[in-house]
Amino acid sequence: QVQLVESGGGLVQPGGSLRLSCAASGSIFGIYTMYWYRQARGKQRELVAAITNGGSTNYIDSVKGRFTISRDNAKNTVYLQMNSLKPEDTAIYYCNADIRLTRLGQTRNDYWGQGTQVSVSS
Repeated sequence: QVQLVESGGGLVQPGGSLRLSCAASGSIFGIYTMYWYRQARGKQRELVAAITNGGSTNYIDSVKGRFTISRDNAKNTVYLQMNSLKPEDTAIYYCNADIRLTRLGQTRNDYWGQGTQVSVSS
């Protein structure tokens, strides 16, 4: 069984910073692209950032220049450094990943963590 466990959320003032972590564990053959999503109250879940296993990154426009996604392949962990936080960044943040359990198995991306709450408020 695969588990994704997020941590690092909290309450921060506008302009502050947080660093989120997400560790994947279980019987995993390979992890390919890793993602951070967020879901604000009353809104749909949106993709915030992605990073391939080669280190290429993509971000939604609203976080470019403020958020940085990174990963440690040896630890099966993805990070999201969030700087200059704004109230509109308030949401539950989830990680997701393209994971293959066996060498010949299908790549799946239906594993989700429990989420970590990020609240930006003065």
